[in-house]
Amino acid sequence: MKHRKLEPGRLVIASHNAGKVREIRALLAPFGIEPVSAGELGLPEPDETGTSFAENALLKAHASAQGSGLPALADDSGLCVAALGGAPGVYTADWAETQVFEGGPGRDWYMAMGKVEGKLAELGPDTDRSAYFICTLALAWPDGHQEIFEGRVQGSLTWPPRGLLGFGYDPVFVPEGRSETFAELDPQEKHAMSHRADAFRKLVAALFS
Repeated sequence: MKHRKLEPGRLVIASHNAGKVREIRALLAPFGIEPVSAGELGLPEPDETGTSFAENALLKAHASAQGSGLPALADDSGLCVAALGGAPGVYTADWAETQVFEGGPGRDWYMAMGKVEGKLAELGPDTDRSAYFICTLALAWPDGHQEIFEGRVQGSLTWPPRGLLGFGYDPVFVPEGRSETFAELDPQEKHAMSHRADAFRKLVAALFS
């Protein structure tokens, strides 16, 4: 399949998540791409009504491409826990939804990590704690063309949470072959092995090389 090359210039990152935007900016920096977030452009966040990571990523990418007239990159990612049948999966962020903040729902990741741990604890001490992070990247152009790439990183869950770096479920995720959680690793080290980095390697090979 012939991929459409991504030209240097402005690219919308279809996200309002500052941590995610920061990671994607760092990954795109070497390619002459000038990332601007959907939040900075004042673009609304579309409802993520898809039932798969790919559907949600494409929804967000097309919404930002249409709203800005620029190519847009969206990422839909999540944590899939073997013993929970792949949950929270596509509902990873929903597990963190809370009404704590004024002006509507916010996200409490410590609460979300606690929910996952609570469900694992109910299954008993010998429960399989393996899990993986998955990242689906969707790139959309204003003319409707789209490209999609998927990456993942295998690991296991630990408790209690450890580390102050990273975001989301990083403090409870220990990648395969390491003893530190994602939130204890230097960001550069995490970027090198993360699910997002895996998906980006595929994107770069297809769209820049």
